[in-house]
Formats: sequence, structure tokens, C-alpha cells
Amino acid sequence: MGKTNLLDAIYYLSFCKSFTNPVDIQNIHHAHDFFVIQGIYQRIEGEDTVVYCGLKRRQKKQFKLNKKEYERLSDHIGYLPLVVISPFDSSLISEGSEERRRFVDSVISQYNKLYLIDLIRYNKALMQRNSLIKNNLMQDDLVIDILEEQMAQAAEVIFNARKAFIDEFVPLFEKRFNEITAASEHVLLKYQSQLFSNNLLSALRESREKDKILGYTTVGIHRDDLEMLLDDFPIKRIGSQGQNKSFLIALKLAQYDIVKQSSQLKPMLLLDDLFDKLDAQRVERLVRLVGGNDFGQIFITDTNRDHLIEILKNTNLEVSYFFVDNGTVVRY
Repeated sequence: MGKTNLLDAIYYLSFCKSFTNPVDIQNIHHAHDFFVIQGIYQRIEGEDTVVYCGLKRRQKKQFKLNKKEYERLSDHIGYLPLVVISPFDSSLISEGSEERRRFVDSVISQYNKLYLIDLIRYNKALMQRNSLIKNNLMQDDLVIDILEEQMAQAAEVIFNARKAFIDEFVPLFEKRFNEITAASEHVLLKYQSQLFSNNLLSALRESREKDKILGYTTVGIHRDDLEMLLDDFPIKRIGSQGQNKSFLIALKLAQYDIVKQSSQLKPMLLLDDLFDKLDAQRVERLVRLVGGNDFGQIFITDTNRDHLIEILKNTNLEVSYFFVDNGTVVRY
């Protein structure tokens, strides 16, 4: 176990999954049959809260709050608000639209339970529709009709929530980017969805025959994207390494802002190898930002202890240092 594993365990207890590997069974050590993660939290009410996660091979994952098991994992999302900034965030720029949708969904789901419920409903109906159109049997059309109606109903809620989120999120994101860079560059996020110009139920009906040939559903909110622009050009095409990192950090700090506003709680903030490849000026601005009263508990990892101590020595943060080596955590 290394330093990132420690942060991942904290993340797991907030989101019921890993941020490094979402396949639960692969998080069990190959030499063992199970894993257990347990955390003790002190919320603003002052009482200790115990969160437990356990998984055995070939068994259902258990998630408990104060020894009481959740019936649905989705009920836990948002209870312990958290934001992580890590090298894995680069996929938001470099990879496909699925990564950006996952980011939007993870933010909204922390403060909007109905959104998460409709997202689960939509994805379930989508999987069933995809399965049926692959079979391409005439008698399945009535069932597909019902699934398309379910998708359209859930999609309307999801689409409206995503639109409202982007409208609120973009000004926060622009503000954070300017604070980090103090540059003249202009950043923008644009929400792209087929639902801006199409009624989903009609579009699903019209595309059904084509979808049967292709074997998957070609229209819907599962095709949405978040366009990321730097000076009106896709940052994926023109962004330098430093610009990309500043863009992603601003994105995550804006996520922190919006979750904090919505939950009325200061989320935990996990910063994994954040100072790597950032110039000294950006590091100074960032530390000054997260060292303010707007932020709650912060976990920072760095491979260089002296480097981290030097960065944090001029802050007003109450700091504890831990050394992680081969599965052992030592305070010093």
C-alpha cells in the first residue's frame, strides 16, 4: 500500500467505490479473500460516525453507517462530501465524453438525490434496450416502447439538472482558474446534448431500426459531453502541460465550491501528487487558496517530504505529517 491507496480508502468511504479502479473485486489483494475499510468521522454535530465497507470474493459489497447496513449504496452518496484532485484527472481532457459525463454526474449526485435515482433508472433502461435491439426480435418491440418511455422521462430530469449545474458551475470555474493562473487566458465549458434540439422519445423511435443494425443506442443523454475550451479552442488540442493542470485544478476547486454551497458542509479535499509539474508561482497561489477558511480537512501527498514541508511552512494550516511505506503509516 502506498500514499495514493490511503487517499483511495478515504474516497471509497464517501463514494462507495475507488477512484483508481472502479472494479471492486480488483481492489482485493490477490493473496486475500476480502478487504475492509473503516473510518471514524466527526461531523459538525460533534458525535463520532463510523463508516464501514467490506467486500468478500463472490459476495455482495457491504456498506454500513454506525453498524446499520445501507439497503442502497446510493443512499450514502453525499453524506460525506469529498473532492479529490489527482493525476487521474488528466483523463477529463485526454479521454472521451464518458469521463466528462462521469465527472458531472459525480458532482450533481453529491447534493441531488433525485438526479442519482433518475440516472440509475436511465442507465438500467438503456442497458435493457441495448440488449433487446441486439436480439432484433419483432416481439421485443412492445418492451422497447416501454423502455424508451422510461428513458425519456428520466432523461428530461437529468438534462435539466445538467443544464442548471453548468450555468452555476461555469462562473465558479472561471473564478478559480483566474485565481490559480493570474493569466489573460479565457476558459469556458459548454454543455453539449442532443436534447437541445431533439425530443428524446421521438429520436429513440426514429433511430430504432438503425440502432438494431448497429447493436447499440445512438441517441440519448448517455451521449452528452462537456466541451472544454481555452481561448475558444479545445484545450485537448492546444493546452500545454501547465495549462492543462491549472484547468483541471480549477475544475475541481469549482466542484468543491458547488458541493460546499449545496451541502452546507466543507467537503474533505484530497490532493494527490498535486504539486508535481506545477511552477512555484502556481504552487504558492494554490496553497494560499486551500489554506483559507473556505476549506475544511485536507489530505496532501507528495513523494518529497522536505518539498512538502517547505511548501506548507508559511501557511496558517494545522499540519500533521505521515510517512507511508509498504503498507505502514507512521506519524512524524
